[in-house]
Amino acid sequence: MNATTASTSALAATLSGSPLSQAYTRQPPGALDRLGQALYWPAIAVLALAALYLVFMLYAAGLTAWALGVLLLAGAGFAVYLSKTGFAYRYLFPGVAGMLLFIAFPLAFTTQIGFTNYSSAHLLSQERVREFLLEQHDTVLDEVRDYSVHGVGKDFRLVLRDPASGAAQFVSPPLALRQGDKPVEVAMQAAGPADATLGTALTLKELVAHRQALAQLRLRLPGASGDAAVLRYLGLREFGPIRPHFEEQPDGALKRAADGALFRPDATTGYYEGQGTAAGTHLAPGYKVMVGAQNYRRMLFDAEFRGPFLSIFGWTVVFSLLTVIFATAIGMMLAVLLNWEDLRYRTVYRTLLFLPYAVPGFISILVFKGLFNQNFGEINAILDALFGVRPAWFADPGLARTMLLIVNVWLGYPYIMILCTGLLKAIPSDLYEASALAGAGPLTNFFKITAPLIIKPLSPLLVSAFAFNFNNFVLIALLTDGRPDYLSTKIPAGQTDILVSYTYRIAFRDSGTDFGLAAAISTLIFILVAGMSLLNLRLMRKADK
Repeated sequence: MNATTASTSALAATLSGSPLSQAYTRQPPGALDRLGQALYWPAIAVLALAALYLVFMLYAAGLTAWALGVLLLAGAGFAVYLSKTGFAYRYLFPGVAGMLLFIAFPLAFTTQIGFTNYSSAHLLSQERVREFLLEQHDTVLDEVRDYSVHGVGKDFRLVLRDPASGAAQFVSPPLALRQGDKPVEVAMQAAGPADATLGTALTLKELVAHRQALAQLRLRLPGASGDAAVLRYLGLREFGPIRPHFEEQPDGALKRAADGALFRPDATTGYYEGQGTAAGTHLAPGYKVMVGAQNYRRMLFDAEFRGPFLSIFGWTVVFSLLTVIFATAIGMMLAVLLNWEDLRYRTVYRTLLFLPYAVPGFISILVFKGLFNQNFGEINAILDALFGVRPAWFADPGLARTMLLIVNVWLGYPYIMILCTGLLKAIPSDLYEASALAGAGPLTNFFKITAPLIIKPLSPLLVSAFAFNFNNFVLIALLTDGRPDYLSTKIPAGQTDILVSYTYRIAFRDSGTDFGLAAAISTLIFILVAGMSLLNLRLMRKADK
């Protein structure tokens, strides 16, 4: 044994009994570890079964695309977390899955709706509309009959009574009265002497318990024909025949019973359109169909819609741009003033000027809504005392837009002030000392030194502020609600609306809940904001160089 081997053996023998060696020695699993190992695979099996059950329920409900998406997402999750090859993606998978669920999917779904006629008049599928129209009927009131249900052992018998005398006229064979998926046709029999002793009829409470089973019964009367041959459930006390409004034809058309007019489904309008003498009419409700770029063409080529839309688009750009300009000018000016070291109480001023940013925005907006009230607001009270005027801030379009800019600049300038305060600290003081030696004044220092050095790193943040104000829905909704409205427009539109609030009105308010058109506008907004984001990234790259 050489010296090196001996020294190594001695070192190993010394460390074998040391605390360091004992700390790194694998300890036997404890009770909790063994419990976790025992429950690991059963828990995985439960999760897999739950995911498969969810996929099955979605598929059974007719949502094939949803079922496929859930299956792919669940399969990817199991593959990542159960296989060794997917170990590197375990921390990345939640973020990717969240992005797909909450960003990519809503975007794709909204874009898809933008190519449909989906609205309050076209909510259902064609199959559901067909079923709805075929279910429309009138009750033949002269043939309505009272009924009673009697228990006979484990079964029941239903008795129909004569409308005039109230005596038992028809009796059903024994019925189980179990709820099923399909209607049950029952051949009624003429009541005989033996049917007079059926026992006590079910009470109203017991009838309510069997209501769904009774609703599936179709009672066929002996010797009757036409609409009066089959009686249907009309309530807890009556069965009677019905007369359907429409009859389905072999080619899929619907024939109206009243006049024989035919109505065929039209894939371009999403309605059952009238044929022949009924041409020019359609049956409501409509159904959802793909209309291609119709909503986008409407935005561009429909004169009655294009006018307000272009005005709102222009105001959205102006509103966002002026807000950024004024907020930047005020915020930068205040940051420069508060950077003056000889200014007393700088901290107090900076704290007071920061308050608009610290107070929740919706509270400030509602406060300003009261301040600008024409009759009771403090702003008009001051203007009336000084100049004898009470502007109609909410009724005049120009004043309403001015009010929005004032409030939005008030809410936005502290953000710019804070950014500029930090950027000013990064400017070397040597530049100002050299400028002072050259005899330059404060304005020269600002435009030649401060502004150029601040604007470059501030530009990407200003683009972000522009994009934020482009979608500033809360301010519009709480302060003006888009009012005052444009006059004589096909779709109600407000002169203080921006694109996002206008889209909200189209989709959910007083514009017919036109989801397809709103989705098309939302897609346009996304494209514009995405373009701003790309511009922001490019400006950031230039700022880094």
